[in-house]
Amino acid sequence: MKTNDNPTGKSPSGLGHNQGNSEGQQDSLFDLTPDNDEVTSTDNTSTQGNAAASSFMPLAAKMRPKTLADYVGQQHILGGDSPLAQSIEQGHCHSLIFWGPPGSGKTTLAEIIAQHANAEIERVSAVTSGIKEIRSAIEKAKLRAQGEGANKRRTVLFVDEVHRFNKSQQDAFLPHIEDGTIIFIGATTENPAFELNQALLSRARLYTLKKLTRDDLAQVLQRAISLCEAEQQLSIKLSVDAKQSLLNRSDGDARRLLNLLENCLDSSVTTHENKQDDQHGEQGVSGDIKTVTVELIAQVAGSKIALYDKGGDAFYDLISAFHKSVRGSSPDAALYWYARILTAGGDALYVARRLLAIASEDIGNADPRAMQLAINAWDTFHRVGPSEGERAIAQATVYMALAPKSNAVYQAFNKAKILAQQTCDLDVPLHLKNATSSITKDLGHGSEYRYAHDEVNAFAAGENYFPEALAKGDSSHTRLYQPTERGLEKKLKEKLDYLNQLDRNSHDQRY
Repeated sequence: MKTNDNPTGKSPSGLGHNQGNSEGQQDSLFDLTPDNDEVTSTDNTSTQGNAAASSFMPLAAKMRPKTLADYVGQQHILGGDSPLAQSIEQGHCHSLIFWGPPGSGKTTLAEIIAQHANAEIERVSAVTSGIKEIRSAIEKAKLRAQGEGANKRRTVLFVDEVHRFNKSQQDAFLPHIEDGTIIFIGATTENPAFELNQALLSRARLYTLKKLTRDDLAQVLQRAISLCEAEQQLSIKLSVDAKQSLLNRSDGDARRLLNLLENCLDSSVTTHENKQDDQHGEQGVSGDIKTVTVELIAQVAGSKIALYDKGGDAFYDLISAFHKSVRGSSPDAALYWYARILTAGGDALYVARRLLAIASEDIGNADPRAMQLAINAWDTFHRVGPSEGERAIAQATVYMALAPKSNAVYQAFNKAKILAQQTCDLDVPLHLKNATSSITKDLGHGSEYRYAHDEVNAFAAGENYFPEALAKGDSSHTRLYQPTERGLEKKLKEKLDYLNQLDRNSHDQRY
């Protein structure tokens, strides 16, 4: 299938291409068209160029499926008689967005859709492209749509990392999606609800792709081994433990799996083995062998890089797991997620700030010491640095996980904000107004105010501090703080019940 309408292989803007490249290098990991200024139009030279490019293709590119039948994974959207699978098989593709982690098959599925739809595919990467490249791709799509006979074809515009485009760049696709000039396929690793325009989302169907399962990865691995053995004319030895190590380190990412396998094979020494005749007299077969061991995999893979993108979904997922573990009174899980954040290069002070929020939102007055401990941990970090400061934050984490929980203040404050918004036109009662001058005093500001310290037990029983309309209305609207029976709040509840009883029994009611 033709993948580039530009016979020189150059980008119209000159972005992402090496000028005068005579070695058949690729534009990207999955671009099979050689970028060669010296390519001639003869079939012989073209064939040689394609063969040269193929010999340098990474294993991940060689393994890319061409048909839906060869595609591995994502059975929740492609399995059985699913609508997406049916539309692809019938060549009835529509604009869509694939949201999923790296190596889950977004690019491959886009190319398969174009293949089944007998459409040309234009690739745009939001990392290296801008409005100029978008316009160039759109113009090519218009020319194809206006062609005659066999020259009239549809165009699939595949936009990788589409979330990196700003609003105006995303808007540039809209009219061409609507008039059918392009079939838009976007790929993103970030939550489309946060990163993509609603206008674009309304014009494209969203499909969520998941990490590949271990069974999926095992299938990909077996195919890759078979391909490598056939190409290199040798046998590959892979123990059960080595296979498990490859699958574990891949973490649901097929590209990572294939790259790791390829790197291991490149680092493995080829040995020659002479097989002995078996007991039935059959002659053994000699051959070259490459052995991939657990030790080799560990050396090639190096340290595992934690999934963490500050400001992205992974960032918020980790901090969410931490917060929910503390709220759920699980100190072990809270420490684990805190360590995960640090391992991924996260800021310990971000966790400290979250602990302050937890102290107010989830612990509240059930244990007011939690807020002070969070502040102390934050202060310790600034005074002694990360090495000791991170441990202080861990100490505060454990304390808060085990502290009694109450969200009574959190809920009361939310109710108060709603009530204030609904009744913001009510005037402050005269007895609560401040008499700042003789004029305001003559107007009655502060008149009949009962000074609490002059009352029995410093409590003006029967007094009311709400506007009169609220005080005479449904009492449930003004009962905002409802303390729990946990921790210190149990004592506060007893005190509040006692004061409410004094108010009810008082003969000196404000309203």
